[in-house]
Amino acid sequence: MKNLFTEDRNNHKKQEFDYAIGHKGLACSEGKKQSYSLINEDISLPAAVIKRSHLTNNMEWMQKFANHHGVKLCPHGKTTMTPEFFRQQQQHGAWGITVASAPQVEVAAHSGIANIMMANQLVGKANMALIHRVKRDTGARVMVCVDSKQNVKQLQHYFEQTDHTIEVLIEYGVEGGRCGCRTVEEVTALAQLISTLSHVELVGIEVYEGVIHGGDEEARVRQFLSDTLGLAASLVADKLLPPKPIVTGAGSAWYDVVAEEFAHLANVDAILRPGCYVIHDTGIYLDAQHKVMQRAEKNQGFACELGGDLSSALEVWAYVISRPEATKAIIGLGKRDVAFDAGLPIPERIYRNGELLDIKDLVATDVMDQHTFLSIPEDCDLQVGDMIAFSTSHPCLTFDKWRYIAISDDQYNIDHWVETAF
Repeated sequence: MKNLFTEDRNNHKKQEFDYAIGHKGLACSEGKKQSYSLINEDISLPAAVIKRSHLTNNMEWMQKFANHHGVKLCPHGKTTMTPEFFRQQQQHGAWGITVASAPQVEVAAHSGIANIMMANQLVGKANMALIHRVKRDTGARVMVCVDSKQNVKQLQHYFEQTDHTIEVLIEYGVEGGRCGCRTVEEVTALAQLISTLSHVELVGIEVYEGVIHGGDEEARVRQFLSDTLGLAASLVADKLLPPKPIVTGAGSAWYDVVAEEFAHLANVDAILRPGCYVIHDTGIYLDAQHKVMQRAEKNQGFACELGGDLSSALEVWAYVISRPEATKAIIGLGKRDVAFDAGLPIPERIYRNGELLDIKDLVATDVMDQHTFLSIPEDCDLQVGDMIAFSTSHPCLTFDKWRYIAISDDQYNIDHWVETAF
């Protein structure tokens, strides 16, 4: 018997997909792919676009970096929430995917990811039920963070009613930071409580060093990581952690330092969790990567020996829709389309009638829901109908604005779209 609800839902989804991309970039029914040109205006704008070669470069670069240091890579999937990218990262060698919420765990598990780390606390009965269903239905390994006795007891109460045990990582934090136990004594007391429970299993320690600010930050980060390793060793000695526990850290700013501190440890299962590297940007993560390379030059780190670098893979393309003043242009691109929390979009290239124009000194000055304001030179030849490719800062908050994102070759031809799952 047909499942009419599922069939109807899938048909509706297909219609939405067709509508969203204006019937562009879909595979033909004969199995052939049609290619559509951004430059020749085959695609409705605004559109978010990923350059395939840059995406592949970033995946390969970071995986080689992790492999060199003998650590596992579990990229933070919240950056893209794109199952196709999760699978590609896994195919390139990633051990698993990190997420931030129970619904994100579900997306990763049903994308075929075997190891899923939820770098956050699992709180609430509905969220616990969702994780239980994921474990039951997919067989995925799911680990979550804890930092309080209340939460641990809540997890025990829920999972003892099921046939599953929940694996947990104690989050070790810093004063003034985000979540996490603040002292060794708090971590130890929590580990002792977990050791008495039947359906909560402690498998490691999780940290997020990105909240450490002020003073000699690199020295403070290294000391925090060293303290974390010492804490893990102490818990192993007390039989509160398994003989080879997971120790995991690394956002997208200090992954190099974490890799160096965790490198080639025989008694620790070391896991890195950077996320934004896979898309990169021309803003805050470009600045962070410059610091990585500077540290590598100073400390003879592997990032310099590896060759190449991360490349910004994401652009958002839009039209000039108005030239209301001599030094102002209005672009059909706004807060609904592109991140603006860590810097406004940056004009990179301008096209007219399929030709690249030599127009410079365009600066975004403000952004509204559907409009970006550009400051332009008074004698600028920018015209209504010109297309501008913008780079961005903080890719997480551009991705979550799009259901479908175009994948382009180096000539900006689109033959493929990926679906996000926010």
